[in-house]
Amino acid sequence: MNTHKKQGFWHRFFFSLDHKDIGFQYMLTIFVMVAIGGFFAYVFRMHLAFPDMKVPLFGLVTNKDYNMLITNHGLIMMMWLALGMLLAVAGNFLIPIMIGTDDMAFPKLNKISYWFFLISVILMIASFFMPKGGLGGGWTLYPPLSTGDFGYNTPYKGFADRFFTANTFVLLAIVFEFTSLLMGGINFFVTTLNKRAKGMSLFKMPVVVWMINIASVLFMFSVGPLVAGTFMLLLDINVGTGFYDAYRGGDPLLWEHLFWFFGHPEVYVILLPPLGILAEIISNNSRKPLFGYKFIIKMTLLAGILSMMVWAHHQFVAGINPKAATVFSILTIIISLPFAGIILAYIATLWYGKIRFTLPMKWALGAITLFTLLGGFTGLHLGASVFDIYAHDTSFVVAHFHYTLFPTVIFGTYAAMYFWFNKFTGRHLNKTLGNIHFWLTFIFFNGFAFPLFLLGLAGQHRRIADYRQFEFLMQDPLPLYRHIATISAVILILTQFIFIFNFFWSLKKGKRVESNNPWDSNTLEWQTSSPPPHGNFETYPVVHHGPYEYNMPGKDKDFTPQNEA
Repeated sequence: MNTHKKQGFWHRFFFSLDHKDIGFQYMLTIFVMVAIGGFFAYVFRMHLAFPDMKVPLFGLVTNKDYNMLITNHGLIMMMWLALGMLLAVAGNFLIPIMIGTDDMAFPKLNKISYWFFLISVILMIASFFMPKGGLGGGWTLYPPLSTGDFGYNTPYKGFADRFFTANTFVLLAIVFEFTSLLMGGINFFVTTLNKRAKGMSLFKMPVVVWMINIASVLFMFSVGPLVAGTFMLLLDINVGTGFYDAYRGGDPLLWEHLFWFFGHPEVYVILLPPLGILAEIISNNSRKPLFGYKFIIKMTLLAGILSMMVWAHHQFVAGINPKAATVFSILTIIISLPFAGIILAYIATLWYGKIRFTLPMKWALGAITLFTLLGGFTGLHLGASVFDIYAHDTSFVVAHFHYTLFPTVIFGTYAAMYFWFNKFTGRHLNKTLGNIHFWLTFIFFNGFAFPLFLLGLAGQHRRIADYRQFEFLMQDPLPLYRHIATISAVILILTQFIFIFNFFWSLKKGKRVESNNPWDSNTLEWQTSSPPPHGNFETYPVVHHGPYEYNMPGKDKDFTPQNEA
């Protein structure tokens, strides 16, 4: 039984141990980071298309500015948006309520995890205002670029001079964030193992719970080497050691191995939670059980194992042994098979389904289409060392990872918000604004990302601030493609203000839900009130069937327009 007392505003939003409140705090913090990262993208895209123009809200962009903007855009979007939103936010909101329990196994640890995350955000923002400016060595932090002085063979300048640099603050921010996510991942895993509702076996859990937990475990297994490497880089910068200094017997390539040993599993840490979200939405809106439930889980586990073995396909031009490159090429192709199986299972779920084109379903179908056709297939090309040597560090790679991450991270996040917003707030998002938001996002994301494939195939490098000096070597259409990509990117960024308005307006003024289960769903969160009380359930549920067996009352009920609002 729920015996928790109602909390006041101050306690709820600053000291609450409720997993839903902590999830909301994570979400608002990440919104701030996304705003910064999106603004950086707007500035450097405008500079690439119109290099002589002063960018509105910023001014004239120098080469140093460009390096800082593109570096921190990548760091923010990969480390804070993608990892934070899909692990911390999705895990906090969904795991306890979907397995039928009141909260996390360790509520205080959950709160500490958020405060560590907040400290990481503060350190990251502070790095922009260091005396020598923000970090500009690339989001992968390769030494010697990440040291700030482009080398280690310079006189030691004193601890304070070295410490108060963007390099140090960014690395400390990453350490705090990873510590936060490690605490959160442990909490998710223990909660899932020990606090499931009566009758819920592991193979009666929703797929999204499986996916978040597998992602958390994968993060825990892969992050250790990078944390160690980060501390070594901090020592190189602040103490004068030479772990990555070729002049002192170190090796800069060591950082690449440590970074990508985590960096490629990170792609799947980011990818798995939205794939789980899509499973819930596709099954619900097809009015069918999810096809191949156990098969999907097994393929996910296989993909997680294989993800630890493919990191060096990021290093085909780094001088690694060609025989090793062949092995990593083969493993990269093999790892595509589990994900092909998962996507085919989702398509089989759609087959002969009574499909409802709700807003969450549109985001889900858009995510699968773009991720599979343009993200996944181009990844196979880059996994082949022969093609990758040509395409490496070109705009082709930029297009590929945007088509891999944007449909999953952004489309998956929006699909989740449009699907569960009414459950956690008790109000509906505006349907008309939601449809405008979806179609503009879909159209202008493609308008931004697809021209980058063409630019990359023409040889455009991704880390050059001003391409005019090379235009005599390039074909005439390239400046036009950059203009199309930039204008589309600006409209894409502006489009997100539609969602921001819809989100905050609907929190206060949105139409109240008529039912606790407006999607006629079958998972446990829809059995409690909207929004759920502190403690989630007045009476803890007992599970008799799997999450996709549609045994709840109303499973055959016609879907009416008000349920989609």
